[in-house]
Amino acid sequence: MNIDPVTLQILANHAQAAAESMAFTLFRTAHSTFVKETEDFTTGLTTPDGQTFASPRELGATWFVGLDYGPVIRAIAEYDEGDVCMTNDPYSGFVCTHSPDIHLWKPIFWEGELVCFAVGHIHNTDVGGAVPASLSRALTEVHQEGIRFPPCKLVDRGVLDQRLLDVMLTNVRAPTQNWGDLKAQLAAVATGERKVHEMIRRFGIETFRAGIAGLLDLGERQARRVIGQIPDGDYAFTDYLDEDAPDGLPCRLHLTMRIRGEEAELDFTGSDPQLASSLNMPTGGNPRHILLMVGWNYVLYTLDPTVLLNGGLIRPATCIVPEGTVLNPAFPAAVGMRSMTCMRLQGVVMGAFQRALPDRLPAGPASGGPMTNVNTTDNRTGRRVMAAIDPITGGAGGSPFGDGADGSGANSGFLKNTPVEINEAEVPVRILRYGLEPDSGGAGLHRGGLATVLEFRVQAPGTVVTARNRDRSRFRAWGVAGGRAGAPSEFWRNPGTERAQNLGNTDVVTLDPGDVVRIVCSGAAGWGPPWRRPVKAVLDDLDAGKISAVAAARDYGVVPGDEAATAARRAAMAAQPARGFDAGPERDAYEAAWTAANYDALTEALARIPVHWRHFAKRQIFAAVAEDRDCRGDGTEVRRAVAALHAAFPQIA
Repeated sequence: MNIDPVTLQILANHAQAAAESMAFTLFRTAHSTFVKETEDFTTGLTTPDGQTFASPRELGATWFVGLDYGPVIRAIAEYDEGDVCMTNDPYSGFVCTHSPDIHLWKPIFWEGELVCFAVGHIHNTDVGGAVPASLSRALTEVHQEGIRFPPCKLVDRGVLDQRLLDVMLTNVRAPTQNWGDLKAQLAAVATGERKVHEMIRRFGIETFRAGIAGLLDLGERQARRVIGQIPDGDYAFTDYLDEDAPDGLPCRLHLTMRIRGEEAELDFTGSDPQLASSLNMPTGGNPRHILLMVGWNYVLYTLDPTVLLNGGLIRPATCIVPEGTVLNPAFPAAVGMRSMTCMRLQGVVMGAFQRALPDRLPAGPASGGPMTNVNTTDNRTGRRVMAAIDPITGGAGGSPFGDGADGSGANSGFLKNTPVEINEAEVPVRILRYGLEPDSGGAGLHRGGLATVLEFRVQAPGTVVTARNRDRSRFRAWGVAGGRAGAPSEFWRNPGTERAQNLGNTDVVTLDPGDVVRIVCSGAAGWGPPWRRPVKAVLDDLDAGKISAVAAARDYGVVPGDEAATAARRAAMAAQPARGFDAGPERDAYEAAWTAANYDALTEALARIPVHWRHFAKRQIFAAVAEDRDCRGDGTEVRRAVAALHAAFPQIA
């Protein structure tokens, strides 16, 4: 059945409105701060085989647009009216991607026929496990990351499985909060069912059935139109996560994007082997897994904001994701911090597109701030408190069209802050500062967005703060077209005192009463030469407290009140050799030894050994290269290290 374009667009509007209504129901009825304030949740509608055809634009997380629910839908033998199914297991179909995310799907029937599903997820503040909030980069197995449920029926023909619920709530640190959020999810999928029935009554079942397939086809056509405007070519990009554990090594993410006509191949060969930490990203090797495609969706929506947000957008792309790598780990690798890896990967995908379209896309986003969770005791009631108090976000990269957004921009723009009053009312902490961090945005003709900073004092003994996803303490956001890298992130205990402690890459810390924590996100990068930024714009930033006088002179060549000195400084800056790409001195120093040739040799060697040896082998090879006095950077030293490794451990083969 063919549907005319006008009817299809009207149906698209209704479907999106249904997804928005689901999101609004969840947003207004959730219990946890992380859902009702930060908005780490999704809602949507899928076809009977699990393809997402409707997603909200106004509420919730934007990562999972196009998530394929098919594997978990097929895991349930049969569906009846009134069922609601659930999973939070990252390795059951690779739909859920870390254990705090509980996904629900509800079959929707019309006159006995299964016509679609209402779906969605929430991020629970805690699902048990080794640490409060369930997530830390130091964890090594998924078993440490909280209780897991394979695909199962939470509600069977309208009857809640109380035993299943009791098992869940017995194993989490804040059961009342989890149950409240779960009820909000159930209300959201019920809203989706009601809205679908309204659509069918309006359009008829035949139009609805054909229309949801048509919406996916339309999304694909829109995506192909955008990709077809990009010059054919191979576009490579690399970035790094900070150490894969507090004492680990940098984690490399590498992409070669090949554009051919209206299609693209995203080849992630060259990314590091799976890690003995929780930065692994469970994709199951799915060539269009949504965690691989978040950056793709962001770029397409940036280039054409009119595209439909559905699973059709990802159809023109095919990903190559070697097994046993950080982007396709084998069970039981820990995956709880996959969100940090995914956020960095989004930047890698954006970076490849930026090289294809340098005059249309921005510099590197910040992407280095944590979700901050506090596990403590209320001194008034003795009640144990488990809460998320704020995402510490950074801004968007400067672009050809203007400065990057400050505070929360680019791929962290969907994360909402929690008002200070709510945090202090619900959690026994005292907020000392929450705002923008001066001098954190990368300098440029168009400045990178500033980072946020949070300082708070704890008031009870045994307070555990989990700063998950904190990154970019070493490898900064990348500037382009002459723009500068953003500032690195910071994590301090009792800053400015004799007890000051730089917590580095630690993400779980136990605090005493009176201790102060200071967390600063990394800043986004700049676009274009800083010396070309209008003097007035620099002075406006100075007056607003966004940059210091030192930075105005050092980075922009502007000396307030001295036009002659400003002209001289800017002339000297303009005379310096142009640098198109800047990721900071830390990356320059690292890549002096770990060149592309050395990484190619490492990738080739690790691909030939069993998965369970790769992380160990990588560490051995890095240690040998560090001691090699004849470091050429052409792969020779890596091959020597690999030969020595095989000689020392012949069982590898």
